[in-house]
Amino acid sequence: MKPWNPPANIKFLAGVDEVGRGPLAGDVVTAAVILPANHGIEGLADSKALSSRQRENLYADITSRALCWSVARCSVAEIDRFNILQATLMAMRRAVMGLSQQPDYVAVDGNRLPQWEYRGEAVVKGDGRVECISAASIIAKVVRDAEMKAFDITYPGYGFAANKGYGTPQHLEALSRIGATPIHRRTFAPVREQLELVQTGLFD
Repeated sequence: MKPWNPPANIKFLAGVDEVGRGPLAGDVVTAAVILPANHGIEGLADSKALSSRQRENLYADITSRALCWSVARCSVAEIDRFNILQATLMAMRRAVMGLSQQPDYVAVDGNRLPQWEYRGEAVVKGDGRVECISAASIIAKVVRDAEMKAFDITYPGYGFAANKGYGTPQHLEALSRIGATPIHRRTFAPVREQLELVQTGLFD
């Protein structure tokens, strides 16, 4: 993969990434991070390529050494109202706006930029190419995973601690057997179809 370099004379470069676009349940969570030039954080990488312990250790390093960082989200209700793409872009904007130091330039993982006033660009596979995006991906992943583990206690039976809301066989079976919870995304097909069965009286 070709290395990515920011434009010249950028003092405050923010990296932005999201976690949770694909799951059937839970918020979509985004993070924005500005790292100092000599941050000294070793092992930054795409959060998906790291173990849970590695992510948690890096989370501690990032949050203590970053110049600033911010976590934001769009709720399940917003996802259902606006669709997951628009909700993700909204959450990214919220994360950048939440930074205590506003950036000169923003690098966003993926191929779409939110509509905003910041200079920046979308970087395909940026979570493995740009350190501040890697840092953002790790923060967002650790935060969302912790939330889903908590939801596993509140809503037992779906396997949220393990599947993080994704449509695994255990999750889909529980959805059919128990029904949808308040944290399920009602516009996502498996959830919508289950709710339609309930409404038509074919399932109770």
